[in-house]
Amino acid sequence: MTTEPRRLRNYINGEFRDAADGRTTDVVNPATGEVYATAPLSGPADVDAAMEAAAAAFPAWRDTTPAERQKVLLKIADAFEERAEELIAAESENTGKPLGLTRTEEIPPMVDQIRFFAGAARMLEGRSAGEYMDGLTSFVRREPLGVCAQVAPWNYPMMMGVWKFAPALAAGNTVVLKPSDTTPASTVLMAEIIGSVAPAGVFNVICGDRDTGRAMVEHPTPAMASITGSVRAGMEVAGAAARDLKRVHLELGGKAPVIVFGDVDIAKAVEGISVAGFFNAGQDCTAATRVLVHESVHDDFVTALAKAAAETKTGAADDEDVLYGPLNNATQLERVAGFIDRLPAHAKVEAGGHRVGDRGYFYAPTVVSGLRQDDEIIQNEVFGPVITVQSFTDEAQALAYANGVDYALASSVWTRDHARAMRLSKALDFGCVWINTHIPLVAEMPHGGFKKSGYGKDLSSYGFDDYTRVKHVMTAIED
Repeated sequence: MTTEPRRLRNYINGEFRDAADGRTTDVVNPATGEVYATAPLSGPADVDAAMEAAAAAFPAWRDTTPAERQKVLLKIADAFEERAEELIAAESENTGKPLGLTRTEEIPPMVDQIRFFAGAARMLEGRSAGEYMDGLTSFVRREPLGVCAQVAPWNYPMMMGVWKFAPALAAGNTVVLKPSDTTPASTVLMAEIIGSVAPAGVFNVICGDRDTGRAMVEHPTPAMASITGSVRAGMEVAGAAARDLKRVHLELGGKAPVIVFGDVDIAKAVEGISVAGFFNAGQDCTAATRVLVHESVHDDFVTALAKAAAETKTGAADDEDVLYGPLNNATQLERVAGFIDRLPAHAKVEAGGHRVGDRGYFYAPTVVSGLRQDDEIIQNEVFGPVITVQSFTDEAQALAYANGVDYALASSVWTRDHARAMRLSKALDFGCVWINTHIPLVAEMPHGGFKKSGYGKDLSSYGFDDYTRVKHVMTAIED
């Protein structure tokens, strides 16, 4: 018996709608390779409608007090908790992620992050008012930007959606959010939940492809364009936004170096690094995928890491023993396999290096050694469950290798030498440096990179500030 695909719809001005011209696109479950839903393929008319709704809702939302916006966000967080199982099911169908890990590793931080920004709404800070010229008092207003056009990626559709809408709404902006065309289901469900709490037009979702996202960024209404995605997409957004001077927030690719010195406990380091490299099938911009190991422990480390990879499982979402599910789509499976197929002769596949099964887009945990700094797989983001290993001789070489890529999002240093860790945390050209750990994030600390990893911060008060503008007000105080 064939099940009819579920129909997803846009959410505009408090109601669900099909695309104006009726176009749709198939949505595939990456664990099975089968179509489970259709989603609108939104065009210019849909973008116009969403922007019009967000613009119309903005004045009233802007003028709510921080306490009122906080109440709305806290209600959204509570609703996410209450409907967690629905969100988990939608996200797993979107991505193939393990149900248990989505329940423990995504829902709690998402709810916490919404609550953090609910608090941030009431903690706007600025310089104190003062008389910087005789007879005149100056003060600073921090205000929302307006309508924010936001594009979320397919690796964490729910969580990246939260990272975008929560600070924007907390600051008093209105939102038009587009999920990836491969993962719209959980975002549409989030729209239903948020719509039960927030006023109509404050939060809008339109589904579609790259052309839809391009139309959002090029639209004259938004004051800001925010995207989490590839470097190519980020460059395109920055270029389009520059034409009418929109503010831009870009969280792009990563190629995180993991520097392991000879004084570490190899077993503990391998345990932490393997999880941080393979979690979510390596589809994480901060994944621990580029390991640099001191020559004194290189061989032992590679042996232990290959063993850990061989013991790591990928598989069905309801299997409690798996660390990760499939790659997100057929194109991504082809991309990851292509990196392995094109490895140079001096590289050695220590573990994995192949597809798992013939149904869905699963790829084995993979470890590759013997690599050189200029190899393609070292310089470019794989975005799959592939950990590369290079050997270094001293601290200077490790630092040169680490910084010797175009990405600059995250990094880690593994050593018992505190002074060495402090030296490297200063010298590493990355937006985050972890020491003896890799990948934990907290709402209070900023996340964002440099170079081709983009600019702007997610999370923290810095991420909140990105969705505001500063206005100087000066008044005469003398008759």
